[in-house]
Amino acid sequence: MVKRSLNTQQFKLLLQKGADQLTAHSSTINALNVFPVPDGDTGTNMSLTIKSGIRHVLDGDPGTVGETAILFAKGLLMGARGNSGVILSQLFRGFSKVLENEIELTAGKWAEALQAGVDTAYKAVMKPVEGTILTVAKDAANVAIKQAQHHESLEKVLQETLKAAKRSLDLTPQLLPLLKEVGVVDSGGRGLVAIYEGFVMAISEADETSVEIKASVNLDEKVDELHDHNAHAFMKTEDIKYGYCTEFMVRFDQKSAISFNESAFRERLSQDGDSLLVVADDELLKVHVHTEKPGMMLSLAQDFGELIKIKVENMREQHAGLLSQTQTKKKVKSDQNAKREKIPYGIVTVAIGKGVKALFESIGATVVLEGGQTMNPSTEDLVKAIEDTHAEKVFILPNNSNIVMAASQAAEVVDLPVEVIKTKSIPQGMAALLAFNAEADLDQNAKHMTEAVQQVKSGQITYAVRDTSVNGVPIKKNDFIGLLNGDILASKPERMDTAIELLKHMINDDDEIVTLIYGENVNESEAFQLSEAIQALFEDVEIEIHSGGQPLYDYLIAVE
Repeated sequence: MVKRSLNTQQFKLLLQKGADQLTAHSSTINALNVFPVPDGDTGTNMSLTIKSGIRHVLDGDPGTVGETAILFAKGLLMGARGNSGVILSQLFRGFSKVLENEIELTAGKWAEALQAGVDTAYKAVMKPVEGTILTVAKDAANVAIKQAQHHESLEKVLQETLKAAKRSLDLTPQLLPLLKEVGVVDSGGRGLVAIYEGFVMAISEADETSVEIKASVNLDEKVDELHDHNAHAFMKTEDIKYGYCTEFMVRFDQKSAISFNESAFRERLSQDGDSLLVVADDELLKVHVHTEKPGMMLSLAQDFGELIKIKVENMREQHAGLLSQTQTKKKVKSDQNAKREKIPYGIVTVAIGKGVKALFESIGATVVLEGGQTMNPSTEDLVKAIEDTHAEKVFILPNNSNIVMAASQAAEVVDLPVEVIKTKSIPQGMAALLAFNAEADLDQNAKHMTEAVQQVKSGQITYAVRDTSVNGVPIKKNDFIGLLNGDILASKPERMDTAIELLKHMINDDDEIVTLIYGENVNESEAFQLSEAIQALFEDVEIEIHSGGQPLYDYLIAVE
């Protein structure tokens, strides 16, 4: 049967399968990092971004394809992490605009929506680079447009879209020399191909019957939602029907691992409880339920294997205490807000490591958002940080090239003046913050802070995760590598030798100050040994040493 269109439920399945396929390949996508550094996170960022879109769809319960597309795009926008996540959100932002009034998805609308997504994403990127996810999206959309002119079958057009995306991905090394040198395809493009693979899988499964869409459940997250303390304030203790919050896990025995029927078990527990969550895989069963009969629930579960991690709590007792705490907190917060006035400027900066966080706070950061390598905050995280400054005007210092786009997206979402200073490293962020002047206006500060960023040289010492060669530098797995402003300039078996080699590239006769921020894998004694070695080579520079506690990067180095 030719599938000419998808209804709302089938479209939801399409999006879900795309997200599932991307998540399944996220580790492989992470490994496509051009540089052999231990922070490949494209797959993780794209997966977290698209999962945010799925959550918005599930929470919103849309009734049409158009409403589904709009909710999905909004979820991606707020959940976008890293440059790849932001570009993905822009692709589906344009996509959703074409579909917003549609009841169903047809081949023609699919192709038109893909093209609109490409147009939106290209506009969002200041300097689009070919050989990336943008190219893969563009080439796939071009083929979809042509195919839709000749085929009414949505399934056929989707299949041809995927083929075009794969061809384009294979050609990315021809467009980006660094990809070719390292021997990988573009990671963001590979992520998009994974999504399209999921779409094709979904349309082959979709039929005219109702399709149940389920989010992949994280029991801990769902339990937190069920136990949201704010919700307790709207009920009385005596109104609680099922008083025992019961959580447990079962390690399946050999027979039950094969025969366990999750739906039947869920139905049985629901007869004597509510707020029920049942999650099972091949080895474990996780259960959360509110009930008056926790012993019976445990007995029912024990038929399937060994009980582990049992927790039973009296919610009536908890609720009475919680109400008292809530009333006290509300009064305190109300009093604080009444006294608190907005400050003129707020500065949001992103950092990881207790020492680095403390450094930023000591030189004037209002909010230090935890994040950086492998932990890119989402647009929504940055929006909340902006709001937490309680300021009239805000500067954001991303301190990572992979956070700049999400920061810019957050600045567009909030309703107050926000300037993103495009800091791409911790040293740049520190230089920008030190250049801030509370007496200057927004534009003057933006100018001076940007100029300060350009004056600092940023070095990093980490380790290689694979053998390769980058920019003519041969690199062996587990060797230490030194980067200057993002370029690999040194690679040696010993960390100290690598750091000294890098600093020889960084320091010249005009430089005066070297700042060493050592990470969690370096002790203070080694940092001082490096300082002494630098001083012996460059007598005139002043050296500052700080414990940053950052992971992955053993040294962050600033030269000014």
